[in-house]
Amino acid sequence: MSNIELKPAVVFEQFAKINQIPRPSKREEKMIDYLRTWGEAHGLPTSVDETGNVIIRKAATPGMEDRKTVVLQSHMDMVCDKLVDVEFDFDKDAIQTYIDGEWLKAKGTTLGADDGIGCAIELALLDSDNVAHGPIECVFTRDEETGLTGAEGMKSDFMTGDYLINLDSEDEGEIFVSCAGGRTTSATFRFKREEADADAFFVRGQLKGLVGGHSGDDINKQRANAIKLLARFLYAEMQKYENIRLASFDSGKMHNAIPRDGSFVIAVPNSVKENVKADWNVFAAEVEEEFCVTDTQMVWTMESTERQQVIETCVAERFVTAVQAVDNGIYAICQDPSLGGMVETSSNIASIATAENEIRIVASQRSNVMSNLDNMCATVAACFRLAGAEVAHSDGYPAWKMRSGSELQRIVKESYVRLFGHEPVMRGIHAGLECGLFSERYPQLDMVSFGPTLRFVHTPDERLHIPTVQMVWDHLLDVLKNIPAK
Repeated sequence: MSNIELKPAVVFEQFAKINQIPRPSKREEKMIDYLRTWGEAHGLPTSVDETGNVIIRKAATPGMEDRKTVVLQSHMDMVCDKLVDVEFDFDKDAIQTYIDGEWLKAKGTTLGADDGIGCAIELALLDSDNVAHGPIECVFTRDEETGLTGAEGMKSDFMTGDYLINLDSEDEGEIFVSCAGGRTTSATFRFKREEADADAFFVRGQLKGLVGGHSGDDINKQRANAIKLLARFLYAEMQKYENIRLASFDSGKMHNAIPRDGSFVIAVPNSVKENVKADWNVFAAEVEEEFCVTDTQMVWTMESTERQQVIETCVAERFVTAVQAVDNGIYAICQDPSLGGMVETSSNIASIATAENEIRIVASQRSNVMSNLDNMCATVAACFRLAGAEVAHSDGYPAWKMRSGSELQRIVKESYVRLFGHEPVMRGIHAGLECGLFSERYPQLDMVSFGPTLRFVHTPDERLHIPTVQMVWDHLLDVLKNIPAK
């Protein structure tokens, strides 16, 4: 623990208030009301569009009225994930934070700094009376995490600025100038339930404690995927023993996160139950060795469980085979040297949920090249269709292409050098940003994205590096002070 100060206080005070407000994706009504009330109480022009996006405008400080208008943008929703043994209701409970060294963390849940800290920076700026700036528009979009539907629903006259600074990045010192497009693929296997053999022995295999992470920004870190590991074990056992019957398979929660835990229930012949348990232990040791660098806290359990109906054999075998076979991880690296070896195309099998008569799989594909995104989606779909599943794709969102000769990029870069004595990294990001949709609706907007350092977003290990918040605040204020005249 540490006595490090939360600076700038104006930002962390706003962040603390935001974390009292439940704001799961698609259920941001309380946050929308809070922002509307906050803006109106401060006497600032405030409006909410029909989608639920909020904009709060602030006039220029004296002497800067002729400057170009800057849009500051963040998303109000958060990924809601928690440790399996933590009791927490994201629709009612406030996020509980604590300081660990130089990091701000949450107690057993996601922290909400993605992108609550961006919202807090905007509110702190709107609340300030000692910051020099031209006209600004602070935009808070809804439902970024589960489909960017807030940005998708925004009309082309909602924002009127010349520049846009997206405050949804996770590496201080890196200025993002492009992002990947993305789409999700859903596959559904339908089946009938039936009784297992009378001598069948039922066991539940469970894996937890994986690091997980953001399926875009962390896909290159080669972290373990709970779904792929559990399917790998099941596939091997089904090849090894006859009459292994699957009852359920559940893992993962969000389409944009690498699954951290999961479980299955299988019925095995009584004659091989000890062999299966031994195989589980051997497999666990082998996998722990494979991921000894990235995932050091794996917890493997296999226990007997109650008898239940099982999935018909032909469907279970096709399902397990498909999950074993489907592409997961990096598919291609960007060929553009200016993007520094960034991942270009990837897929992440994100969640599996078993219901009474169906298993539903969700996988997320991303690419900075839209034709390769189409190909990656088709590759994943083909695998599941070959196995007999019904497959559908989401509409997705477009990539944001780097703007040649960007004036805002120059201003942001020069400001960073002036403040910190070295150049920032200017690069693309494999994650999706709302800038891709904005670039279609507002082609005139010159955009960049930056923010403080976050780690392990979309997981209960999410953390915010406290010193970088002050750096981003100082950088943003310097940029605003140096915005040119129209």
